Amino acid sequence: MTPDTGPTDRHTPATTPAVPYGTPATPRIAVRGEAHLEVDPEIARITITVTARGKDRRQTLTDLTHRNARALELVKAHGDAVEHLETSALTITPELSRHSRGERTRTHHGLVHITAELNDFTALGELTTALADLDLTRVDGPWWTLRPDSPAHRTARQQAVREAVQRAREYADALDTTLTALVELADTGTEGTHAQVPQSTRARSRAVYAAAPADDEPAPLDLEPQRQHVHAQVVARFTMAPPRL
Repeated sequence: MTPDTGPTDRHTPATTPAVPYGTPATPRIAVRGEAHLEVDPEIARITITVTARGKDRRQTLTDLTHRNARALELVKAHGDAVEHLETSALTITPELSRHSRGERTRTHHGLVHITAELNDFTALGELTTALADLDLTRVDGPWWTLRPDSPAHRTARQQAVREAVQRAREYADALDTTLTALVELADTGTEGTHAQVPQSTRARSRAVYAAAPADDEPAPLDLEPQRQHVHAQVVARFTMAPPRL
């Protein structure tokens, strides 16, 4: 007589837990796909620093206001070529006399920082030249970059995936077998040159350098855009048919 071993569920199929690695029946292959692109920049960023200085606080502020308005007028005159414009800082600082026993103000310093982003590089050369020709106005840049949603990033990611698939197929071919399924695709990061700072073009106003004749407008600066490098990398894991070794 067979002893009773307890109730059993004859309708429950046996299950095999999934494993994060390959087996002889379903071998896995892991590969890396990379892409490197070199593309033209889409945006150029410049910073404009407008300054004023004087013994009278009110007059210093008035001078700063006029110079700031003139700089903004020049930037806005380029219309759609300017994608972004903002005033990032404004300071009015009194400078005390060094040898004074009291709090006697020697002079006042005024400063305004403006940031502008342009998508037209011909207009960029014209604008930087016009700004640098203003009194006590400094221009720094340009810093070339791509937009965050630039198609170059998508292209790099797609190329990285295609390279991973191609590389996996080449490994499978070397084993005289074929890929059967994609198990995992991991994005290890896409990097671009958004914040890469190229060689800067720095221009100061003629109040700092020797003044040009009043009726002689300076020729626009010829600025060469810096090519941008975009990198994408993925890791892909596939299963393949068991090879005959």
